[in-house]
Amino acid sequence: MEQLMALPGLKRLMEVCRRLNLRLETSPPAREPLRAGCLLEGLPFDPVLASVYARLGHAAFATDLMGKGWILDRSDDQVHKLEENNKSWRERWWQELGTPMIVFGGDIHTYATVPELADEWGRQPVVRVDTYEPDAHVMPIASNVDRFFDSYSRYLENLVADVRYQKSRETELLFPWDATEILARDEWLVELMRAGRFNSLMKNGDDSTRRWAARVMGTRVSGSGG
Repeated sequence: MEQLMALPGLKRLMEVCRRLNLRLETSPPAREPLRAGCLLEGLPFDPVLASVYARLGHAAFATDLMGKGWILDRSDDQVHKLEENNKSWRERWWQELGTPMIVFGGDIHTYATVPELADEWGRQPVVRVDTYEPDAHVMPIASNVDRFFDSYSRYLENLVADVRYQKSRETELLFPWDATEILARDEWLVELMRAGRFNSLMKNGDDSTRRWAARVMGTRVSGSGG
């Protein structure tokens, strides 16, 4: 039996949802979940995602926060949304983005791993893709899937602690725009960004995205006014 990878970020996210009384829904995994390195639409399946799907067939985090929750695409013995979404994603978006990706969930936007940027252990960084823009808009989010879960859990803590949320359960804090300090703790993500590894994916980014990326990297955009 394949040994499961430790997932402290996923564990923390689930604990945060319970502690803050945010909606958390999970379902059991498939009897034979996708394994690390197996091909999904011709791409090697991320080992961190494989460990996630070995534990869960589906999950929804904080979906009672309108527009701020996050859902893991379902893949179990009854439903194959993960596989179906990746097939349609390949047909519709790979060519426009210029880089093959494995999509695995999201909110109103899509989150995906980037196999060609995998580290020496095969762990793939995570990006957020906004397909509602005229041109698909990509933002680097995490050095790997579990690190994304950790960052997202910390964003939820900040969101619930926001005075606007305390008064009316409404807040303008958005992920990842208002999580630059959290994302900056992900050292390997910052290294990849500084090395320009996401530049080809971020080609459609506007000035606000460049300023956001600069804050994550701890730098300034020349002439942007900070």
